[in-house]
Amino acid sequence: MPSPIYKRALLKLSGEALMGTRDYGLDNATVREIAQDIKGVAELGVEVCVVVGGGNIFRGVAGASAGMDRAQADSMGMLATVMNALALQNALEKAGVPTRVQSAIPMSSVCEPFIRRRAQRHMEKGRVVIFAAGSGNPFFTTDTAAALRAAEMGCDVLLKGTQVDGVYSADPRKNPQAERYVTLTYLEMLARDLAVMDAAAISLARENKLPIIVFNIHEPGAFTAVMQGEGRFTTVVDQ
Repeated sequence: MPSPIYKRALLKLSGEALMGTRDYGLDNATVREIAQDIKGVAELGVEVCVVVGGGNIFRGVAGASAGMDRAQADSMGMLATVMNALALQNALEKAGVPTRVQSAIPMSSVCEPFIRRRAQRHMEKGRVVIFAAGSGNPFFTTDTAAALRAAEMGCDVLLKGTQVDGVYSADPRKNPQAERYVTLTYLEMLARDLAVMDAAAISLARENKLPIIVFNIHEPGAFTAVMQGEGRFTTVVDQ
């Protein structure tokens, strides 16, 4: 089996990635499949951490557009990410992968608070660490939280698991003529307004020289293949 090309990686999962074919909530079969893929990467010897979104349960921006206070709505969205993190932890541990959940919003009865050095130690011991509650602040997306945690953890790469196998010029599910990019720069991502990650996340990754890889999380074994430099994906790097 080829050796992994990265030693420490952060995987960003949207809440929608955990829905499967459902319209809302969690699809247990999908969560188990993603857990198996993470297990495969951990078995390569890669130190893995994960940031999960909460859009499958509650999205702060949607709440704000419906008239809620934005900070309050974002706090509700952060709580949704904790629910997803606990579900993913359960699936990973049932697959035999030791896992810890750390939340940016302290809730000691269900998970650990976010402590950077403790998280690093967990990863050094071979545990998967799931970061919940985003950055703990309203007005910041979980994409930005993923770039932040990846930088704090000293990760070699930030991976974004999406519904398609890379970054396209348009949604390939709606436009079959959409072009898939193999490599992009951070500035090209920003200039072309490619809605894969928000501008703050891309800028933070650029500042910390953190490569971004976008791939299809729903293709079995794709995460493992990407970590070995195989499969279909888009890499975002500096010039």
